[in-house]
Amino acid sequence: MTNTAIVKDARYLKHETGTFHPESPKRLEVIYEMLKAADMDGRFPLIEPRFASIDEIALVHSRAYIDIVAMTEGKNCTYLDPDTQASAETYEIARLAVGGLMEAVDAVAEKRYSNAFAFIRPPGHHAEHDRAAGFCIFNNVAIAALHAVKKYGYQRILVVDWDLHHGNGTQNTFYEDPRVLYFSTHQFPFYPGSGSINEIGRGKGLGFTVNVPLRTGPGDAEYLRIFRRLLRPLAHAYRPDLVLISTGFDIYHKDPLGGMNVTPTGFALLCRELMDIADECCDGRLVATLEGGYDLVGLRKSARAVLKEMADETRHSEEERALVEAGSDDSINTVIKAVQDQIDPLWNIF
Repeated sequence: MTNTAIVKDARYLKHETGTFHPESPKRLEVIYEMLKAADMDGRFPLIEPRFASIDEIALVHSRAYIDIVAMTEGKNCTYLDPDTQASAETYEIARLAVGGLMEAVDAVAEKRYSNAFAFIRPPGHHAEHDRAAGFCIFNNVAIAALHAVKKYGYQRILVVDWDLHHGNGTQNTFYEDPRVLYFSTHQFPFYPGSGSINEIGRGKGLGFTVNVPLRTGPGDAEYLRIFRRLLRPLAHAYRPDLVLISTGFDIYHKDPLGGMNVTPTGFALLCRELMDIADECCDGRLVATLEGGYDLVGLRKSARAVLKEMADETRHSEEERALVEAGSDDSINTVIKAVQDQIDPLWNIF
C-alpha cells in the first residue's frame, strides 16, 4: 500500500470570504468531515503545516504585494480584487497555506511518505506576481515548485492543473522557465480569459507551457484521452523530478461554476495516470494541492476518490483506463491534434 499523507488544519477555516462566496470554509469542512469516516479516520498521517516566510513567498510575489496583503491583517473585510477578499486572519492563513504545501513537498522529497495531498485554502493558481485574483492570495503551487528547485535541486517539475479555470498566475510565473512544465486543461473561453492554445511559453520556456482549452461538456473519458494521448508522451519526454497537481474539483459534473462532466471515479482515473507518470519518471514523487471545487457533495466524494487512489486502495488498472478512454467522444481528438500540432515542432514526440 502506498503511504499517503495529508495536510489538514482547522486554522484554514479562519479565512473568511462572506456568507455567499463560493470559496467558503465549508469546502474544507466537508473534506475534513469525510476524513473522519470509518474507512478514512487515521488512515492518512498528518503533515504539520507551518507559516511560509516572507522570503519564501517572495520567490513568486513582489515584496510590495506581500505588504499589501499583510496590511489586511486585523481588518474584517478587504477586497484585493472584485472576486477576492481578505478577512482579519487571511494573511496568516495564506502564509500557512503556502507553508503547508511546502511541507508536503518536503515530506515526499525526503521519502517520509510516498505522496501527499495538501487540503489547504485559500487556493492559489490565479495569484499573480503582484496581485490577487480569482479567490487566490498567494500562488501556493508556484511557490512550492520553486521551493523544490531551491531546496532539492530539482530541474524539471511537472505542474498539472485540471481545475475548471486556467491557472494564469502559475503560467505567468513560469512562462520563460523550462524548469517547470505547466500543463493545463480548462474551460475556454471562461475566467480568467487566458490559456489559449497558442500560449506555449517564451524564450527559454518556449514549449514548456501547454494549454488544452475545452468547450463545455467533456467528462471522464475525454479528460482521460487528453491525459493518455497528450500529457503522457509529453511527460515521458520531459522526465520530471516531481509531479505537482493543482487539483480543481470544479470540473465535477454538478459544479455550480462549470460545465464539465467529470465524476469522482474520473478524478481517480486521472490521478492514477499522474501516479503512473510519477512512478515511471521520479520514483513516485507526487503532491496534490486543493484549488477549486464548489459543489460540496461533489467535493467530498471526489477528494475521497482521489485519496483512495493515491493510497492504492482503489487501484484503477491500465486496462480499465484504456476502456474508459476508448469511449471518449471522438470530437475531443480535434483539440488533442491542435495542441499536438502547436507543440510538436518543439518536442518532436507526436
